[in-house]
Amino acid sequence: MPTPHDLASRVPFWQPVLLGAMAGGMGWGIRGQYGHETGAMIAGLLLGLVLALIFRPAGASLLVARAVAFCTIAMGFGGSMTYGQTVGLTHDAPLVGNWAALRWGMLGLAIKGGLWIGFAGAFLGMGLGGKRYRPGEILLVHLGLLGLWALGVWLLNSPFDPASKVLPSIYFSDDWRWEPGADLKPRPEVWGGFLLALCGLLAYTRLARRDSLALRLGLWGVLGGAIGFPLGQGLQAYPAWNPEVFRTGIWADLDRHMNWWNHMETTFGATMGGVLALGVWWNRERIAALEEDAPSELGPAVEGVLAAVHAALVVMQEFFSVPVVEWLYDNGLVLGLVMLVAVAGGRWWPYLLILPVTALPIAGKTLRELVYRSPAIAPVPGWALYILLPLTLTTLAACYFARRPPDARAAFLRPALLLAAWLYFGLNYAFFRFPWPWAEWTSRTPNAIVFTVCLLGLTWAALFSGRRHLGRTPIA
Repeated sequence: MPTPHDLASRVPFWQPVLLGAMAGGMGWGIRGQYGHETGAMIAGLLLGLVLALIFRPAGASLLVARAVAFCTIAMGFGGSMTYGQTVGLTHDAPLVGNWAALRWGMLGLAIKGGLWIGFAGAFLGMGLGGKRYRPGEILLVHLGLLGLWALGVWLLNSPFDPASKVLPSIYFSDDWRWEPGADLKPRPEVWGGFLLALCGLLAYTRLARRDSLALRLGLWGVLGGAIGFPLGQGLQAYPAWNPEVFRTGIWADLDRHMNWWNHMETTFGATMGGVLALGVWWNRERIAALEEDAPSELGPAVEGVLAAVHAALVVMQEFFSVPVVEWLYDNGLVLGLVMLVAVAGGRWWPYLLILPVTALPIAGKTLRELVYRSPAIAPVPGWALYILLPLTLTTLAACYFARRPPDARAAFLRPALLLAAWLYFGLNYAFFRFPWPWAEWTSRTPNAIVFTVCLLGLTWAALFSGRRHLGRTPIA
């Protein structure tokens, strides 16, 4: 019988790169409607499921679920970094033609994008490398990361006193250097905190835990984000810098249907997903077999309390104005603390994180948009369709997967990928007001077509990818 390394060695590089780009592109493009940390977790989830399915479909279920959950959580950390004004440096009307502002903005996007995806790569490596990170260790390490974050903000993102026009010496948002006479509202930046925290994480995993895969995938994540964010923004900036191209002919008709911001996000996601997937393929021999039993260290009661606490905090942070909670959960590292500890030590939490925990804020934001902000459906059917149905399906699926033996084969990957891909595509399609390609086109239609292609690719992966190599390996 072939070993896991034998199976991984047979995977052609283009397969994870293509499917990773589809997962990252659709996930990050959908994030554009939902925003911030919890929106970015969609991309981490889809990408983690795809890579686990390709490289460890026969691993122990709980270990594989933890790896996917780690990637999902860490993909959300960078949502705390402000980047709207950094994007603006490259395409805002007053700055078009200013090559210095363009270069500076692209440099800022490369740094922020690299840090954002670097965490996802590092935590994915921590899950796939075979090292056991226990909940107490995760708690202490994460508290250390928060300390490094605070130190980095103080060192690199201070002082910040816009009223006196005093800004950090390295500042990637719009300021009076670029628009001297403008009435600006500079945003506080925190990329310095994430820089020190990521360096601390990579140093700990490599030096203290001898986890080479975490370091390597962390650096591949940095590469993917550093390439992807400027590349996507280059696509968005092109029409602003070259308006004459879009004034006549087919390009003029195309431009009025293009949501360039969402295409920027989709390009960013596809690039980072493809690059990180290439990194996993390149280091496939370092992925552990993930065949040993993975005992849970948190009892069901503790897991339940952590689930209730996290759900309550997320709902308050996303949908209610609770200053203390907003202050805490506005930091992606703080948001991830409870989730990481629960996933590292629990038997139920990895599956809950992959399915209902990630779905909760997305379903809620869809309901808020379509029932309350821009009513498109009545409250009763809206609650049934956008809250009860997705959360019931994901919770039941998570409980079913969690009840199987911890060392059983990761058979959850295929149905979980199908459920997640179709769920987030469907919620986003409703958010887009169902832009069917045969109906009159809107600015949402081109993105919806791209997401449809990605969805079909992920569906193919869930149904057929790797089956000929797995054969009829029995499920424990």
